[in-house]
Amino acid sequence: MKVNALDGLLADEGTEYWQFCFGLPSDPADLEQKLDAYQSAYAHIMGRAAYEGMAGALPTATDHPFSGILNAARKVVFSRTLRTAEWANTTIAAGDRTEEIDKLRRGGDDHIVVWGGVSFWRSLMWLDLIDEFHLDLHPYVAGEGTRLFDDVPKSYRLDLVSSTAFSNGTVGLQYRRHR
Repeated sequence: MKVNALDGLLADEGTEYWQFCFGLPSDPADLEQKLDAYQSAYAHIMGRAAYEGMAGALPTATDHPFSGILNAARKVVFSRTLRTAEWANTTIAAGDRTEEIDKLRRGGDDHIVVWGGVSFWRSLMWLDLIDEFHLDLHPYVAGEGTRLFDDVPKSYRLDLVSSTAFSNGTVGLQYRRHR
């Protein structure tokens, strides 16, 4: 997950916190780090809602720094209702999520980036399919919203891989599942 307030909350779309966190990184080093991670990914997976939002904007975007990377990247959208995927290099995975992600893992030797809402993330956590968490901790107290780690199936230990403080006050944290 990419966004978190100091109080551990994710915000609902339309709130001040949502606008603050979901804008493009204002720190050049933060943006560069994200561009590198997205460019080097073997695949980008997403839920239907994230796919529809991104596919509706990025294919024709000329000024968004992620558009070129994501337009060319391999994308897999997890949906049981979506019938077609018009965005280039996109396939639909309607089967078992564990099996579909295991197929992706066997097919590539680099990381898979997850895009999506809290319910998609939680479904992957419930299936124990997330190996690393990249969290951006923003200098903001949301006060209300959704907790990413509510309703997780079990506790598990995370090992800190890296932490980077950016000039805009955001701290990028990378944690790997301790297995």
